[in-house]
Amino acid sequence: MNQEQRNRIRSGQGFIAALDQSGGSTPKALGLYGIAADRYSNEDQMFELVHEMRTRIIKSPAFRSEYILGAILFENTMDRSIDGMPTADYLWEKKGIVPFLKVDQGLAAPSGGVQLLKPIPRLDELLQRAADKRIFGTKMRSVIAAAHPEGIREVVEQQFELGRRIAAAGLVPIIEPEVDIRQPDKADSERLLKAELARQLDALDEGVEVMLKLSLPSEDNYYRDLMDNPHVLRIVALSGGYPQQEANQRLARNHGLIASFSRALSEGLGAAQTDEAFNAALERSIQAIYEASIT
Repeated sequence: MNQEQRNRIRSGQGFIAALDQSGGSTPKALGLYGIAADRYSNEDQMFELVHEMRTRIIKSPAFRSEYILGAILFENTMDRSIDGMPTADYLWEKKGIVPFLKVDQGLAAPSGGVQLLKPIPRLDELLQRAADKRIFGTKMRSVIAAAHPEGIREVVEQQFELGRRIAAAGLVPIIEPEVDIRQPDKADSERLLKAELARQLDALDEGVEVMLKLSLPSEDNYYRDLMDNPHVLRIVALSGGYPQQEANQRLARNHGLIASFSRALSEGLGAAQTDEAFNAALERSIQAIYEASIT
């Protein structure tokens, strides 16, 4: 593990940029960016276009370590280059930003009020490639759609089972059991989730560290006590579908919680914008998210 990167994630001021839209979510991300589906005819062309979008974000003067601690990449992005450098190396060496990798293969069908992770074939091989490419940590997302105790327990157990394998490979896992903000019993789901997270954290071997990526809670500072757990390197929040302004307002009320936004980060960016307009819009978003993350 790169100790300089660990220290930056542990105690640095800023947030984690989520640039990890995968095959299923990329068309929507491109559409919001102003690139319609008729601009590409196959997956390779789609991924080339989204890499151009991500490259434009990463290379922007607004995207800098003063505000951004880390960035989560999609596997296809990890395997590509920026200005002739592997993307992860460009992030760390040129920008001073810690690289993470999304490792999940999407969500299984809904069952028991949750969506578990699909099986991740060749995970160990992927983790080795990530380590070889100097990735610091990983991310995997499940979804909790209802306050069903058994389903929530199954989600958290699956996340931590995989998290142990990731930690054994020398990477820091980001555990992400997203609570769907649209459910009427969101607060009950958070109560059940918090209890399961605490149980799994206490069962980790000494020295194992994880990060948690959680939905912005219904009760302000609800996860504050988990931040003091010795196994928790950092807790970050996903925007979960909230517009950027509302997500920032909610985040600012949760002291010690930092952002890991995707849609909220790229809100207002467009392919047709001049570099000046694009950089100005990204600067505004980054500054607002940063300010909400340092409360």
